[in-house]
Amino acid sequence: MTTLDVVGFVSVTFMLLCYACERRSHWFVLGFAFACVSSGVYAWAQGAMPIACVEAVWSVVAGLRWWKQHKMAKYTRERFRISQEAKKRP
Repeated sequence: MTTLDVVGFVSVTFMLLCYACERRSHWFVLGFAFACVSSGVYAWAQGAMPIACVEAVWSVVAGLRWWKQHKMAKYTRERFRISQEAKKRP
């Protein structure tokens, strides 16, 4: 097993774990995006250009999904903070 094979195995394993945990936190979606990038680099180094292109598209899609979820989580935290402050007022 070469170093390149190990990099590919770790990338795809991390991608699978992040995909399985996406519902737990939006940070797993970002991890999935980075795993797609590393998997795409692995595919490019192996000479599999179609796979590298698909992984690049997946990384952009996952990055956009993370951005939307991150903004929504920020908005939700802010709304929760405001509602808690309103409850404390007499």
